[in-house]
Order: sequence, then structure tokens, then C-alpha cells
Amino acid sequence: MTVDTALAPAEPPWSKPPVDVNDLRPRFWSRTAERGPDGVLHVGGVSTVDLAGRFGTAAYLFDEADFVARCHEFRTAFHDFDIYYAGKAFLCKTVARLVARAGLGLDVCTGGELAVALAAGFPAERIVLHGNNKSAHELHRALRYGVGRIVLDSFDEIDALTDLAREYRQRPRVLVRATVGVRADTHDHIATAHEDQKFGFSVAAGTAAAAVRRVLDDGVLELRGLHTHIGSQIFDTSGWDVAARRALALHAAIGAEYGAELPEFVLGGGFGIAYTDADSPSTPGRLAAELRGIVADECAKLSIAVPRTAIEPGRAIAGPAGCTLYRVGTVKRLDGLRTYVSVDGGMSDNIRPALYDARYSVTLASRTSSAAPALTRVVGRHCDAGDIVVPDDHLPADIRVGDLIAVPGTGAYCRSLANNFNHTPRPPVIAVANGEARVIIRRETETDLLALDMG
Repeated sequence: MTVDTALAPAEPPWSKPPVDVNDLRPRFWSRTAERGPDGVLHVGGVSTVDLAGRFGTAAYLFDEADFVARCHEFRTAFHDFDIYYAGKAFLCKTVARLVARAGLGLDVCTGGELAVALAAGFPAERIVLHGNNKSAHELHRALRYGVGRIVLDSFDEIDALTDLAREYRQRPRVLVRATVGVRADTHDHIATAHEDQKFGFSVAAGTAAAAVRRVLDDGVLELRGLHTHIGSQIFDTSGWDVAARRALALHAAIGAEYGAELPEFVLGGGFGIAYTDADSPSTPGRLAAELRGIVADECAKLSIAVPRTAIEPGRAIAGPAGCTLYRVGTVKRLDGLRTYVSVDGGMSDNIRPALYDARYSVTLASRTSSAAPALTRVVGRHCDAGDIVVPDDHLPADIRVGDLIAVPGTGAYCRSLANNFNHTPRPPVIAVANGEARVIIRRETETDLLALDMG
């Protein structure tokens, strides 16, 4: 048996003490987040103290104006691209309607996400259906409702969809997902273009070309182009440069072989956002200029026409529009180490730190403080040592039981990955805008959980 006597290492570079512990560090937050005259955090013109009183905590707050503004920023910057919002980041009927009004398409990955889109009245022809293991029911539904694009991910799926298309006497529009052999600079679990993983057909191994030929030779499905995706939370466009070069080489070769160039090309998404001081995301305008240049330059080298290009932003639109509001339950100050602040949520509402080693920031929401900043670890209420919400950031040294704290950047992949660990009901999503608040996803209850238990 060993005894751990080591003190904490030096404070990590992503968690430098803020000059002012009350500073919201705006680049982490939605555009409407601000402190009111009373020092309370307001989002969408609504006090978080009032929101906690009305709706309880933990709660996801969704800044509608910020979300819509980011949709329009991408639409403006990528005016000559097709844009599909990646619904896996965060999807509900309200979000689907906002995306539709902004003129974007929608990328869904499952029958459940498709059901939400259809229930919201989203135009089916503007939907792209992804997934490496689509069920027969999901493919049936895609054909029945006229989904605009289906991304083919395996030879088995090509065969299944071809048989269904003959049965339905339809010619669905499809894309072949090409694995381009790029390992993006991100966590292994969200890197999706290297050879040894589950998605797509390998360009290097020749299976992408074989998949394209099978679709074209059968003539049942309408092949629109190639689809690529290199990963998520990426800041550097060099990965897309390599992906475009390899995929467009195949695009050109297929065009030469069949005497007609494919009309479309999808670069995917994965655009990163700022969670901590270590993150340096690009703007939609700069991303558009760089990606447009990458595709145009490569097409010029290959002497081919520039195909209609598409992207699939999710996190970059939804992430900053959301934050999570918690109430402090206990405070433990460990001399020489850090302060542990336990909240009424945790890995059931944000599993990303445990799953991806994700880093977040935090602020005191219910008041301001003149106390010095203290290195703090925000932890959840679950029976697991990995239940960490914010591994290292600074809160005022006088943080106390009953305070409200808020974690920004939780609009993407938090509600989507929420779970019922320890039989914990999932929090509500509260939309805020223009001083008003409304529930767009209600809080789950113990009654909801017990209703599934048929014992």
C-alpha cells in the first residue's frame, strides 16, 4: 500500500488566474451574457438568480439570439456553400425551427434525430442522414419522407438502400463517405478520418473508389459526390487541406473514368470554439476564405470544376449559445492543493470531461466578490471520482454553499450526451431571449424514470 503525499502541480496554462475574478471572459460566453447592476449574471436579459428560482438547478440555458446570430454568420460567410447544421451537437424542435428559418440544412445521424426534425416541420429535402449502421426502419423513413441526402457508410448499406430504392421505385440522392487518412489534432474519440476507425470507405485502400463504382454501375442510387469529416473541436485548417486534396483526387479520377464529374463535395464540420484560454478558434469569415481557397486551388491543380461544397457546423453554432447553471452544495478547501466545489449536477449533464478530457471555464453567477481568486475544481454529485465538471479554473476564495455558478460553452454535446447515471433526471433546457424565458425541454422527473421500469 502507498500513501499519496504529493501536492498539486503548478496551475495549468489553461487556467491562469483572471485579473478580475468577476470578469466573464466574453469569448467563452454567448453574446447576451453580462453582469447586471447587482452583479448577478444575466443571459438573454434574464437574471440567473430568477431563472434558478423559477426552474431550479441544474439547468441548461439556451441563448436564442446568439444561436440565430451564429447561424446567420455562417450563412453569410459561406454564401456559396451548402450549410448543414450538425444536429448531434444539440437538437430539439425549437432548434430545428430556428435552423430552418435561418436557411440552413440539417444533418441528422439517427431515426430519433430525424423524428425531431420531421416533428418540427423541417423540410426533408434539406436534411442529410448520416450513420455507420442505419437500420432498415431508418432507411425506410428516409425514403418515405424524401430526405435530401443519405451518406453511404458501408457496402452493406449500399446494398440495403439499393434494394429499398427498387422497392420504393425511387432514386435517392446519396454521398459516399470517404476516409481520407487524416489524424486531426483532437481527442482520439472525436477524430474521424484516420484509417483505423468505424466510419466510411478508405481512399488509400481503394474501397472508396470501389463504393463509388458500385453505386454508379448499379445506377439505382443518384450519386451526388463524396463526403469527408476529419473530426471535432479543430482550430487549424491544415487537416481540411489534406482531406480536400485526397478526396478531390478521387473525385477527379471518378469523373475521368465515367466521363462526368460529381456535382457535390462535403468537407464536414468540426470547427472548434473557445472553452479555456488555451483555445483559439477561427471566425466563420476566416474559415470560409481558407476552405474556399483550399477547394478552389486543388480543383485548379486537377483541372476540374469546383463542385458545390458543403460544411456541417454544429458546436461552432450551438456551443457558445449554451451555458449550465448549478447551485453549490458543498465546499472543501484542501490546503496546498485546491478548493473542491460540489454542485447539483455533474457527469449526468456533462460527461465530456470524463469522456474526452474536455476543459471548461466557470464563473460565480449569483453575485460578485472582492475575494482573491482560488484554484478550484468543480465536481458533480455522482458516485464516481471522475465526476468532474471543470477540472481547473478560478472562483473567488469566498465561494460558499448556496451560490450559483455557471459554466459557459455547454450548448453543444452536453444535453445530447446527457444520461441518467445514479438515476439522476436530466435537467431542463431554458430558452432565454429579450428578457423572457421559456422551457423548450422540460426537466425529467423520477416519475419519468420509474415509468420505464417494468418490474
